[in-house]
Amino acid sequence: MARITNSDTLPFVESRYELGMLASQRVRDLNGGAEPVVEKDDDKPTVVALREIATGKLDIENLRHEFIQSYKDTPTITEDEESLEIANGEDPELREIDAELENTLVEDSVEPDEIEDIAELSAE
Repeated sequence: MARITNSDTLPFVESRYELGMLASQRVRDLNGGAEPVVEKDDDKPTVVALREIATGKLDIENLRHEFIQSYKDTPTITEDEESLEIANGEDPELREIDAELENTLVEDSVEPDEIEDIAELSAE
């Protein structure tokens, strides 16, 4: 495997900063199951991504678009989910967990006299 340098990739990207952004996006794609366009050998995904960019076999414009979209996408709440949240005021599962925690804290509570005894024992 030949060593990849920044100068190998600069004809295909505008700057080293963009190289880092695009390579990181390509690594996420590769880790997500995308097929490499160069032989993977035993290289790590970062090396594969840089080699792909350096060979010019990647669609850089598409990779730029993917990178931008990855930061634009936000989770959306459907109308049904929103109306359920408004109607209930909060999630019933969270209320159940809160109740269990409250019971545990009450059951595990220690009286002030016991705290002093424990402190004295640990000091000895």
